[in-house]
Amino acid sequence: MDEQLLEIRQYLGTGYQPLIDYSDWRVAILRWEEASLPGNIECMERHTQTDEVFVLLDGWATLLIGGNQGKVSDIQAEVMSSGKLFNVKQNTWHTILLSRDASILIVENRDTGQDNSEFFQLTPEQRLMILGLEYHQ
Repeated sequence: MDEQLLEIRQYLGTGYQPLIDYSDWRVAILRWEEASLPGNIECMERHTQTDEVFVLLDGWATLLIGGNQGKVSDIQAEVMSSGKLFNVKQNTWHTILLSRDASILIVENRDTGQDNSEFFQLTPEQRLMILGLEYHQ
């Protein structure tokens, strides 16, 4: 197929991979990697200029939300359901737990990255709380 008419993209690796960029937006896939295990979650991130949409395609995932203040506060877990859109609002601390078979579709601003994101190193207490969450591998 002529790519000027139709782009077809797939990603079967691990971690985050942008697949389609157009104008001001990007579509990416996030898949399981070692960093998405509860014991390996060391920080949360937030995007200072954009929302970020997550859609569970396969597997199991839980979004962890840490408020929108200057540092991560009360961490809340939201188990994702397939086919629902989860819009993490601008300046909201977040990370995600994934099962080994998980695949997440992400829609975000094309320029979302290190320059307009912040990262918060979790405290030992916050990391223990994450370890206590129910998790499916």
